[in-house]
This record gives sequence, structure tokens and C-alpha cells, in this order.
Amino acid sequence: MSQIQNGLDYDASANRLRIESEHVISDPTKNVNIATWSTNRGLVIESGYVISAVKRFFRVGTAQSIPWSYRSIDTKTGLVRLDKDGNEIWEGYCVDFLNKLAEDMNFDYELVIHEQFGSRSKDGTWDGLVGDLATGQTDIVIAALTMTSEREEVIDFVAPYFEQTGISIVIRKPVRKTSLFKFMTVLRLEVWISIVVALIVTGIMIWLLDKYSPYSARNNKELYPYPCRVFTLKESFWFALTSFTPQGGGEAPKALSGRTLVAAYWLFVVLMLATFTANLAAFLTVERMQSPVQSLEQLSRQSRINYTVVENSHTHNYFRNMKNAEDILYTAWKQITLNSSSFETQYRVWDYPIREQYGHILQAIEKTGPVPNASVGYQKVMESEQGEFALIHDASHIRYEVYRNCNLTEVGELFAEQPYSVAVQQGSQLNEEISRRILDLQKDRYFETLLEKYWSTPAKSSCHSTDDNEGITLESLGGVFIATLFGLGLAMVTLSVEIFYHKNKKKPSVKESVMNKSEKLMYSQSKIHTELLTKKEFGVENVMMRSKLVRPKISFINVMPREFY
Repeated sequence: MSQIQNGLDYDASANRLRIESEHVISDPTKNVNIATWSTNRGLVIESGYVISAVKRFFRVGTAQSIPWSYRSIDTKTGLVRLDKDGNEIWEGYCVDFLNKLAEDMNFDYELVIHEQFGSRSKDGTWDGLVGDLATGQTDIVIAALTMTSEREEVIDFVAPYFEQTGISIVIRKPVRKTSLFKFMTVLRLEVWISIVVALIVTGIMIWLLDKYSPYSARNNKELYPYPCRVFTLKESFWFALTSFTPQGGGEAPKALSGRTLVAAYWLFVVLMLATFTANLAAFLTVERMQSPVQSLEQLSRQSRINYTVVENSHTHNYFRNMKNAEDILYTAWKQITLNSSSFETQYRVWDYPIREQYGHILQAIEKTGPVPNASVGYQKVMESEQGEFALIHDASHIRYEVYRNCNLTEVGELFAEQPYSVAVQQGSQLNEEISRRILDLQKDRYFETLLEKYWSTPAKSSCHSTDDNEGITLESLGGVFIATLFGLGLAMVTLSVEIFYHKNKKKPSVKESVMNKSEKLMYSQSKIHTELLTKKEFGVENVMMRSKLVRPKISFINVMPREFY
């Protein structure tokens, strides 16, 4: 029980009127005084009693948004945890912050849950958390609520409790298709077939030209008396194949027709090798790119990647407002341009100076369809394995999801930056009280502790590093080594066939053996005779061969003949 006693006293010496007031708190059941407060002595508490302030009670609004506020889930059962009264248990950054405020400011609270943060309808009314706070159904809102000028028309914001955030873009990292024969995909199948056909046709043409040209080495023994390369069908294919290697094809045909064909074929080989090398480098570079877009402007200009926002969210309203601003600017430009008065001629602009970027973005969002909540948006992003779907959402929420999921990546820079803040009713005395407490918590680095608690997730450390500076992996070029091993194996099989054939082939008769020895002897004598004629000590540069005066020639790509016995 409280009693108030007031009195007036006039002090003639000081010529002033003194007002005395005394408040007495008593226990009517025991008829004793508990405490007395007066203007002279202040508060005096009787012995044996303790006075404590009565806890205040507030209705606090919040909305589910991981990691700010969310229902606590039992890891074993997967169900929502309940307290002893059967109410859902909530946790998160904002819930911890609310509990800290309740402890320091000595109040109890009841959580009021909403699915939406709040948006303004056409008639000017608000729904969601902002609507409840504006109509007095709640006293405080502590959630991932951004401070905007529209909301500040109906509610008051206290000092921000979270760093500047904004809007960002999240997509899935493109899934790299690993293949041991990835280098083969640089050229399409029809190109590889064309190369093989060109090789076969060239080999056949070299064989035909060397066989039927009268100026080839095999058909002109007078000009080429020394051993020269004879382009059989096998040798022609080998020449065409080895021309693709740095070693080259070896000795070229002697006839002009054959050399013309070889020159054209070498030009084809050089161009194909250069094209393959350039495309392989570009192919591997593009493959290591993390995202095809790097900004909101690039996202709006392309048509391959679909994107959306959460319906009626702050991001959705942002694009609506920007689109309305573009419409207003266009209307003003049109009025100035179409005005024919001489006074405003200097203000007329014939080309519209503003690109309608946000109008195109909002049109693409409406075509794709906004998602009901962020969870559905992230699910759609994950379903697009090639990164062909993007979600435009709150930057802090996106960063949290990127920390938890190794397959997501944030692209571009922040835009529409705004802080998170606690909201109260307009004119509420809690504004100054909560603001002072937030400043004290910032000095104590309390918010940094919460940031470390909810943003440091162990899942990020287990993500595979995808640094662009990494070298090419064996998974991309393993087919080259497989092809080499295949060649080695094929060579060993061929060797076995050669050995088997050599051991089982029919041996020549004695008569054929004697004839072969005779032919070898005649060839050796003819070779010695030719060498003697070409020596300078005889003073002969041109020699008579078959009634013709010819100049002996020496092949620079020649294999020394074996000695015959």
C-alpha cells in the first residue's frame, strides 16, 4: 500500500515557497511501513525488507529467417522442440539478442510469430510485423528487419544492431563434368571425322601421285640413281600421320605434283594444330570460371539464367519501387521532349538517357514467378546443376547459406545497402532505452560474439577448394596417358605378331638364295662404280649414264646401305 503526503512551507528568509512530498509504502496486513521516500531524505527502506522493481511485459514480434529467428529442431527426432508449457522453442541471433535485452532491461516477453515482415497495400495499410507494430498489437519487433523510409512512416527504428547489409545474388556453382577424354571434346565429332578422312585421302593421293608420276623417284631412275623413299600405300599413310607431329613426315616425294599436295597438306596440318591448341586453352579457361555473371547488370542483360525473389519481400518491393521511379523519369522526359516551347528547347533530349534496367528485371521475375519463401528459392537454385537459376535476396541470409553449402556462391557486389534495426511503436519511450543498451552492447563486442556463433560453421572447412589458380587435374587430361599406354600395348602386340610371322614364314629355296646373292653382288659393284665416277680426282662432274649426260645427285635423307656378303 502506498500513501502520499504533500506539504507547503514558506521560507521568509529566502523568500521562496518549499514543497515537501513524502511517499510511504506499507504492508496493510501487518500494519507496518516498508519504505519511505521524501524530497529531503530520499528513499529509506526499513530493515528486513528488500524492494525490487516489478518486471515489465512486452509482446515482441519476429519472423522466421535463418539464422536470425527460427524454430529449434530436435536433431534426433527432427521435430520442433517444446518448452514445459507446450510452446515452441525459438533460437537464433535475434532470440539471443532479445534474451540479453530482457535480462538487462528486466522485462518478460511473449513472442508473436509472423510469416511476413510487412508490406504496404494499395490502401496504405501494412501487414505482417510492421502492421502489428503500427496498430499496437506488439510493442517491439526484433527480426531481420531492414530500416527503410517507407516503414519509418508508421513505426520508429532504434539504433542498428547489425552491420550494413543489402541485396545480393546467389547461384549454384556449375557442376564440372569430369572426363578422362575431355581434350577430345574440344572439337566436335564431325571435325574429328573430317580430319581422319583428310588423312586417308591424302595418303591415297600421295601413293597414286608417286606411282603414276613420271618424275617420281620410283619412275625416274636416271635422275635418282641413289636409294630414295618409295611411297607405297603403307609409307604414304605413315607420312600423312607423322606430319601431325613435330618430328615431321620425313623425306617428301620427288615429283612436283606430290610436293604440291604435301605443301597443301602441311598447311592444313598447321592450321588444325593451331586451332586445336587455341580451343583447348580457351575450353579449359572457361571451364574453371565459377560463375557466368558478375553483377546485377550482367544478369539483367542475359537470357540463359532465370532469376526470382521472395514474394512481397523487401527485395521484391525494392525492384517495384525502382521500376516506378523509372516510369516517373520516363514521363518527365517525355513531357520535356515533346514540349515545343523555345524556353525549354535547351532541356529537350531526343534519346532517352536512362536504360530501363529495373523494368526488365521485374518483368523477368514475374515471368519466372516469385517464390513463397527463401527455402523454396534455395531449393530451386540447388536443382539447377549448371548454375542456370539465381535467387536475389538479402545479402546476410545469402552469406549464411553460402557458409553452410559448398555448392552455392555469391556473385556480384551488394546493392541497396541498409542496416538491420529493432523497431518500436511511434513515440514509444522504449526507443531511447533500447538504443542506449545497444550502444553498450556494441562497446562490449557482444554482437561480434553472436556473429562468430552463428556464422562460423564447420561445414565450410570441409568444402573442396576450387581456386582458379589450381593447375589442370589428371581427370581432365588422363585420356592422353591412356592413349599413350594403348599405343605401348599395341606395339607389344604387333611385336608378338612380327616374331610369330618371322618364325613361321616359308624359307627361300637354294636357287632363290643364290640368285639373291648374285643380285646383291651386282648392286654392290654398280654402287662402287658410281662412287668412283663422282670423285673429283677424275675431274668429271657430269657422267654418261645410259647414253645421257647427267649430274650425279646425293640424297640428304639417305640411309647408308648395308654391306652385303
